[in-house]
Amino acid sequence: MWRALSLFLLVLVAFGSFTLFSAYSNESNLTPSRDSIDVSDKQLPQTVHSIDLDKPFSFAEERVPTDIFDIRERLDRELLRSAYWHSNTVLNLKRARRFFPVIERILAENEVPADFKYLAVAESDLSNAVSPAGAKGVWQFMKGTGREYGLEVNNEVDERYHLEKSTTAACKYLKSLKKRFGSWTMAAAAYNMGGSRLNREANVQRGASYYDLNLNQETARYVFRILALKEIMSDPEAFGFFIDEKDKYPPLDSFYEVEVKEGIPNLGDFAQKYGISYRQLKVYNPWLISSKLTNKSKKTYQVRIPK
Repeated sequence: MWRALSLFLLVLVAFGSFTLFSAYSNESNLTPSRDSIDVSDKQLPQTVHSIDLDKPFSFAEERVPTDIFDIRERLDRELLRSAYWHSNTVLNLKRARRFFPVIERILAENEVPADFKYLAVAESDLSNAVSPAGAKGVWQFMKGTGREYGLEVNNEVDERYHLEKSTTAACKYLKSLKKRFGSWTMAAAAYNMGGSRLNREANVQRGASYYDLNLNQETARYVFRILALKEIMSDPEAFGFFIDEKDKYPPLDSFYEVEVKEGIPNLGDFAQKYGISYRQLKVYNPWLISSKLTNKSKKTYQVRIPK
């Protein structure tokens, strides 16, 4: 009896294996081929593939020498990381609608290439971030550098969080770096590691181009990350990102300004006076970092009140 049962089970397993093999050997039962997939279907999960590098790349109209294998591979690394870091890239695409119009306008007014808006993304993901070293705001100014370029920074006011003023300060800083190093690409690198350190490395290495220098890991990747962000955010659908316009974050442009020349003992009372919440006041004026505005020097501030 047991021999008969064992023989029956052996036959059953053999038959099952043959059926499974037949199913897998038949192409009609496999996952659809790439040619049969409609990649324009927005419901389709993002397809994973290598990124085409056989095209010209540039930053601020300065050519990227991707004919050099090292340059090509470093760019490939950052493109792949940004293209497949979905949550972060989607957030940047959503925030761009809110921040890019303001940044683009100020860059143009100061004759700084529009590509530098992607430097702001690389620095802060278009948020009022705070780095471990103490850099703050969309442009990640350190306190000393911010003050050097005209920003007020104290216990109650921190204009590193003021988008328009910090963008204007960034333009001044970038133009001074461009004048010092001779190219916008080197200016971007110096923005990351500091002008003095970059100048020292360039002198030691006898190099004038960013792409010829052997720098610390962060700065060595920095410009390539900006290039990757530019490539993806300029044409997100080519990388599988489909963000409906209604899902992007709207600009904070529905407000009027109140001129303040005296102190404000309590910003909560000030907000209630204008029919808004303390939170709304802070969202529209993130540079007000305290619960009050002493204003001992009697400066004139423009405080935004959302409509």
